[in-house]
Amino acid sequence: MDMFIKILFLVVFFAIMIGVGIYCRKQATDVNGFVLGNRSVGPWLTAFAFGTSYFSAVIFVGYAGQFGWRFGLASTWIGLGNAFIGSLLAWKILGRRTRVMTQHLNTATMPDFFFKRYDSKALKIAASIIIFIFLIPYTASLYNGLSRLFEMAFGIPYTYCVIAMAVLTGVYVVLGGYMATAINDFIQGIIMLFGIVAVIVAVLNVHGGLSETIALLSKETAKTPAGTEFFGAYTSFFGPDIFALIGVVILTSLGTWGLPQMVQKFYAIKSEKSISTGTVVSTGFAIIVAGGCYFLGGFGRLFGKMSEDGVKPEGGYDAVIPQMLENLSPVLIGIVVILVLSASMSTLSSLVLTSSSVLTIDFIDPVFCVKKPMQEKSKVLCMRIFIVFFIAVSAVIAIIQASSPVLFISQMMGVSWGALAGAFLAPFMYGLYLKRVPKGAVWMNFVIGIGISVASFVCNLTGVSFESPVLEYFKSPINAGMLAMLLGIILTPIVTLIAPSKDKERVEQIFSCYKKKVTVSSKLSIDEDEEPFPKMNGSSNNTKTKTKTQKTNKKKRK
Repeated sequence: MDMFIKILFLVVFFAIMIGVGIYCRKQATDVNGFVLGNRSVGPWLTAFAFGTSYFSAVIFVGYAGQFGWRFGLASTWIGLGNAFIGSLLAWKILGRRTRVMTQHLNTATMPDFFFKRYDSKALKIAASIIIFIFLIPYTASLYNGLSRLFEMAFGIPYTYCVIAMAVLTGVYVVLGGYMATAINDFIQGIIMLFGIVAVIVAVLNVHGGLSETIALLSKETAKTPAGTEFFGAYTSFFGPDIFALIGVVILTSLGTWGLPQMVQKFYAIKSEKSISTGTVVSTGFAIIVAGGCYFLGGFGRLFGKMSEDGVKPEGGYDAVIPQMLENLSPVLIGIVVILVLSASMSTLSSLVLTSSSVLTIDFIDPVFCVKKPMQEKSKVLCMRIFIVFFIAVSAVIAIIQASSPVLFISQMMGVSWGALAGAFLAPFMYGLYLKRVPKGAVWMNFVIGIGISVASFVCNLTGVSFESPVLEYFKSPINAGMLAMLLGIILTPIVTLIAPSKDKERVEQIFSCYKKKVTVSSKLSIDEDEEPFPKMNGSSNNTKTKTKTQKTNKKKRK
């Protein structure tokens, strides 16, 4: 009976996902429809697409497990940073300007934006190669977290879990493109919201509620002093390592501003109202989902066992959350599996759609189809083929990586986030605001982002250690990604001041999109020239209005 409940949840979930893909197939006939949903996606769909692409099994299993173990309850700050920096500020600073300029330039991808904004085909090709390379390990990390839960809940071997998730995601993305992804993201987001709340309540009840669980966690680091029952670094405000915590908050929050699969959500916004509503909805979604995941992970030490090295848990950080959930009721385990499945499939669909569109539009077409550009139907077919390709490659990497002790989930994601955000964040953001940013500044960001992230990856892979505490700090993929982003944000304006772009006329034409006048309601803008409304009792305002009208009529008769 228990297994029947779990399987029933899965069957219903998969049927809905594939049904949405079939329903949306008519809107995915050209590039604009397949990649951007014809730029007609409403506020709730856009907000949930942003949130569900943001949070995946990497967050729920990998990051929540690792950082909850390392920082305790202070890891909740990571979720709050994701909400207010990664969602709220991202929508406020990037949302409207991205939508307006990308429509003005007629761009559907981030590499195409770099090409038309900075007038450089080389930048377009380089950006597409960077996305192609670094989205694959990110995609592979999604399978790992989900499949560990499947193995715990159903006893199904890891390989079969990976294959099943890959096939089902591929079906609805190939059929319906972005619109199918957005609708499924909304459904999956609702599941994530209710699921995370239910799981937190159930886990806390294992030890008698919130207060009792926190009191128990406080004893993990020291004995309880007289007169209080709360003590220990894992229940403190900033945890045992505040500087490492800051690095995680910056990478996972600010990093979304430069990730192509996240920024692309702003391309498809339908209207001004969608931006306002989307800002509120996505922020609230992040508070509940991200804040809830990291808060839950903060209690990991009460469920996982310490390994012999005295630092990591048995089975690694990725095993913490599955161990926390394995004794829950069958219904709750089914909810958890659907929750993490929703998070993973939504992010996976976003990643493969971004990868395939970038490779087709920004690499295959401009490099190999110069004499005879690809037609719309050919581009859509090519993207569908590459979606299958990306899913297959990432699935193979995930299966191989499962037997490797070198990289766990959060490391794989950290390398990808650091490289992509370090390379793209500054030139994209400043490209929306500053007219004088030169091509050289964009190339500088590409080199910094890729160089620092790859150097950190190599150091970890080879086991290199440094005597300098500073170098050892930035050896971590998380801290390396933070450094790459901050350097880009600081150095780009400096380079712009020293050697500004001289292509003034073309740039003025690009920024003219922000000067275009549009009609809005008075609740959004005050009309300073509006005449007072005439009073019904024949007051002075009414007399003045009447006199003014009579004078106007006399002039017309003359």
